[in-house]
Amino acid sequence: MKALAVLFLLFYATLVVFGQTPDETPARPDPEDKNRIVLDVSRVNLLFTVSDKKGRFVTDLVRGDFEVFESKKSQAIMEFNAESNLPLRLAILIDTSNSIRDRFRFQQEAATEFVNDVVRPKQDKAIVVSFDTAAELVADLTDEPEVLSKAIQSLRPGGGTALYDAVFFACRDKLMQDQPLYKFRRAMVILSDGEDNQSRYTRDQALEMAQKADVVIYAISTNISRIETEGDKIMKYFAAETGGQAFFPFRAEDLNQSFENIANELRHQYNIFYRPEPLKTDGLYHPVNIRVKGRKDLLVRARKGYYAPKL
Repeated sequence: MKALAVLFLLFYATLVVFGQTPDETPARPDPEDKNRIVLDVSRVNLLFTVSDKKGRFVTDLVRGDFEVFESKKSQAIMEFNAESNLPLRLAILIDTSNSIRDRFRFQQEAATEFVNDVVRPKQDKAIVVSFDTAAELVADLTDEPEVLSKAIQSLRPGGGTALYDAVFFACRDKLMQDQPLYKFRRAMVILSDGEDNQSRYTRDQALEMAQKADVVIYAISTNISRIETEGDKIMKYFAAETGGQAFFPFRAEDLNQSFENIANELRHQYNIFYRPEPLKTDGLYHPVNIRVKGRKDLLVRARKGYYAPKL
């Protein structure tokens, strides 16, 4: 009897040491917790567009027309959707540094028209981030175009350029909020000359965060010199690596056309899900390539890879 009593006391003491009494149960994560991030390690989501050599969208392709390769190994497509209607999560990043002062009013008007055209109330949400010496959230995620428009019109130019910080912040702190990632389309429009001189984060750190957030980047250059700058190359780099496009309107009036091209592309996206084989949970970057079978005349624009979660 004494032996049983000793065993009971030892069992109870063990529970107390680990902070749990016999009638307590471990706390379960709250599924409504907004800070809780859910990772689906078994599927990769790819949004992409297909166009012909004249830049016209090709929208009549079916699942069997595509093949997906990861690290040069063919992958089985689990799901396929044409002209994806998934809710959009959009970030508008506007350079408010002194270098873009001359055309700032045109940029505001074009960005406002774009927001009113693209954001669907009760379905899509967007943020407005300005950046000069630092990134600043001007309008938080909202489905109200008028709120976004007022935020854009309130901006005033002045200061340096912290482009990379703005990209990093928008992706990590805002565009990744709604989970799981594959249930939303994520896009970013950057209006800038691309010349960063204030950021704490590097170009590649900003790109990595965009890739982890599944964000497609569209860049509109404010450089009107007709001479390619380092900033132009950076804008092209962000767009190419994430499956977006870079635009270089030399006239202020051409800004509207650039925004219209982006809006049109967002309406003509294909969506593919596949399960990586073999499954990777190493936290590393894995290259991906999508092709249209037997159609070398068609251009597929998609992100070039993804970061696997690390478990």
